[in-house]
Amino acid sequence: MSDASTGTGKVVVNRSMSLDGFIAGPGHAMDWVFDFMAPDEFSEIAAATGAMLIGRRTYDVGNRMAADKPGSTDYPFSGPSFVLTHRPPDPPDPEVTFLTGDIGEAVATARSAAGGKNLEILGADVAGQCLRRGLVDELLVYVLPVLLGDGIRFSPPGLARIDLEPVSSTRSGAVTILRFRVRS
Repeated sequence: MSDASTGTGKVVVNRSMSLDGFIAGPGHAMDWVFDFMAPDEFSEIAAATGAMLIGRRTYDVGNRMAADKPGSTDYPFSGPSFVLTHRPPDPPDPEVTFLTGDIGEAVATARSAAGGKNLEILGADVAGQCLRRGLVDELLVYVLPVLLGDGIRFSPPGLARIDLEPVSSTRSGAVTILRFRVRS
C-alpha cells in the first residue's frame, strides 16, 4: 500500500457503476456512462492521476467508443497509459505501453511512471487481479442512476471479502461519487 504523505500516490480502482452493480452493459457496452457524466467533469481526479493501468478489453472498448463518437471518451488526463494484455496489438499504439506478465510487476511499472501521483486502475479483470493481490489502496465509484439488468459485474466471481472504510460521499448532478479505502 502507498502513503500519500511520502509523495507516493495511491493505487485507485476507478469505475462507473449502475445501481444494480454493473460496470459495463451487455456486449461490454460502456457508452451509457456518458448519458450521466461528461469525461471532463472530474478534472480534479484526473489531475491527481499520474498514470493509468488498463485492461485490454477496456482499452479495446474505449477505442471503439472513440471511433464511433470522436471526443466522447476524452478524459482530461495527460500521463502515461499502460495496457495489461496477453496479446499486444500489431501494430502497437505508440501512445500506450503494453505490458504482459504478472499484475504486481505491471502495477510497479505503472506506479513508477506515475511520478508520485495516483495510479488509476481501469477494467474489471485488472481491478480484480489487483484486489486479489492486495495492491489497491482505494476504490472510487461513480454510481449512476440506471438499472442495466445485465453486463459485467462490479467485482469478479470468486473475489474474497474485502473490508472497506468509507472516505467520502458526494454528488455531481445525477451521479453519486463514493470513495472507499481498502482496509488492510
